[in-house]
This record gives sequence, C-alpha cells and structure tokens, in this order.
Amino acid sequence: MNTSTDVRWFKSSYSGSEGDNCVEVAMAPSAVRVRDSKDVGQAALSVSSAAWARFVRHTARRSR
Repeated sequence: MNTSTDVRWFKSSYSGSEGDNCVEVAMAPSAVRVRDSKDVGQAALSVSSAAWARFVRHTARRSR
C-alpha cells in the first residue's frame, strides 16, 4: 500500500489559498485517498475510484 509520501496530494482551487480548512486528494493506483489538510500525518481515507466519481458527481449536482 502507498504511504502518504508516495502519492501526489492536491486540493481544489475552490478551497482558496488561505487557511487550512480543506481536504486534500491523491490518486493512487488502486484507489483515491482523502486526508485532512490540517493534520496530514493522520491516516487518509481510501475509496475506490468509482465511489469517488459518484461522490464528486453527487456533490456537483447538490452545489448548483
């Protein structure tokens, strides 16, 4: 399994550049990983690519 240092983490441009109240996402070979930007040393949530895609679609629909 990849560790937090083995993958490239990013945050949405919608998060803004100030503060650290956001999540970061990394695309790993077998899953999408999500972590709290305030405490990057804690464990990341790992979900399948399909589950992440459903989450993003659902969130995008609800934010309109």
